[in-house]
Amino acid sequence: MTSPISTTPDFSLELQHWRRGYFRVAGVDEAGRGAWAGPVTVAAVILPSTLEHAPFNDSKTLTAAQREVLAAEVRRVAVSWAVEHAWPDEITRLNILGATHAAAARAIRRLHPAAQALVTDYLKLRTELPLLAPPRADALSLSVAAASILAKTERDALMVQLDARYPGYGFAGHKGYGAPAHREALARLGVSELHRPTYAPIARLLQLPLL
Repeated sequence: MTSPISTTPDFSLELQHWRRGYFRVAGVDEAGRGAWAGPVTVAAVILPSTLEHAPFNDSKTLTAAQREVLAAEVRRVAVSWAVEHAWPDEITRLNILGATHAAAARAIRRLHPAAQALVTDYLKLRTELPLLAPPRADALSLSVAAASILAKTERDALMVQLDARYPGYGFAGHKGYGAPAHREALARLGVSELHRPTYAPIARLLQLPLL
């Protein structure tokens, strides 16, 4: 198991773009790729290059309460930000990587002013924009860390809302991931339209071939 990178995100990756004259650099990150239900959510964030201090970090290192406070701060200081979802039908049609790319493209297009360059967490997008995509960029880049916080908080809030529409599955708690409570609910209630039919545990319940 890979140990988390122990570091504080900064603008080192963004600086590589700035030195080439690209000053509106969008950090892009996703949440929910491994979940069995609900959307995969992608956020894109352009932070001002003049930002002197920001406590943003990889969302996985933060508590839910910390993420909520920092998400509000991201929205306050960002030059531009956008969040997009890819739902299970799109995930089924494009596969999870394709759906993640599609949601990322939509989020990037919604940025105003537009991004001139990108930094992603190892998400090698098909784009004409200059792109840096190192692994664990959410622990290295302030822009990607900010995007990870927005993606996680927006998706979590959405799964809490969906819990009321799909009662009994416990989406507000496990957010669609493969927790024991989720497995038990699937055994008891069956598969909902919010589940991803090409994911192995769901496909087995539906007796579908894996794609």
